[in-house]
Amino acid sequence: MTEPTKPFPSDSTAVSFPSGALDADATVRHVLAVAGRYGLICDATPFHPEDHTWPDQPGDQGVVAAGGHEFQVLDSVIAAAHRGTGELWVAGDIPVRRGDPDWSWHVVHVVADDPRALLGERVRLSVDPQRRAGLSAGHTGCELVGPALNAALRDRWRKDAGLDSLGAPDFDKIAIVSSRIGLHGSVDRYRMGKSLRRKGFTADGLAEVLGDLEAQVNGLLAEWVAADVPVVVRTDGPSLADVRRFTCEVRQGPVVALCGGTHVATTGELGRVVARLELVDDGRELVLGTSTGGAAT
Repeated sequence: MTEPTKPFPSDSTAVSFPSGALDADATVRHVLAVAGRYGLICDATPFHPEDHTWPDQPGDQGVVAAGGHEFQVLDSVIAAAHRGTGELWVAGDIPVRRGDPDWSWHVVHVVADDPRALLGERVRLSVDPQRRAGLSAGHTGCELVGPALNAALRDRWRKDAGLDSLGAPDFDKIAIVSSRIGLHGSVDRYRMGKSLRRKGFTADGLAEVLGDLEAQVNGLLAEWVAADVPVVVRTDGPSLADVRRFTCEVRQGPVVALCGGTHVATTGELGRVVARLELVDDGRELVLGTSTGGAAT
């Protein structure tokens, strides 16, 4: 837990990154200490923070400017303040999941220099556009490769399982243990242990057909990129605490997933999406590497 410069109000940060915004004017509401650096919290921001619950997409970097001075934003993370006690927690120390109604939720812009002179001032917030574009491409590719993998693996289920938005058993949601978004790419890891088998998934012989599965996944991805269909992040409201969903209408139906990240505007912007599958740890883990454009996994 850390101490802000004054008690927190009950309203969460208004965020504009779901629409793709890169710039915004805002008022600095709080300054706090963050791991030997400083954190700025504003009433609104275009900066996407790394989620403490599921840290897949890294936080945005950029600049906070006011009065001819610029502060380099080195990272963006989440802070949560308990509405009853006023206790403030930051990033991995937050004891609850994002959106808990007993807490207000805030984007912390991490800077190296002391920004306390900006408290209460209007500032210009600007996200690094090239880095955002790379992360958005990586995240869109990641959201598309999940249902493509589900489709390729659908015949390996012996029992009923939860379905994805395209109607296939949701292997991506059921088996995933970690996901990390990078510039123009991502790496997802899936546990292939006894728990997954008890749920009805058949992993026998998977290594022998991995190349065929990869080809099926990449065939679907190529189709969806070529279709150049819109990608939209739909939100339940303007604050960081509100639910956001990735939505994309492909030939097979709507790809919909809960997602707090940023994305490209159309699938065609990706240029291409290429998936690579690998079994590791003696077949107990499946690693899915995805690259977009000219990037390599």
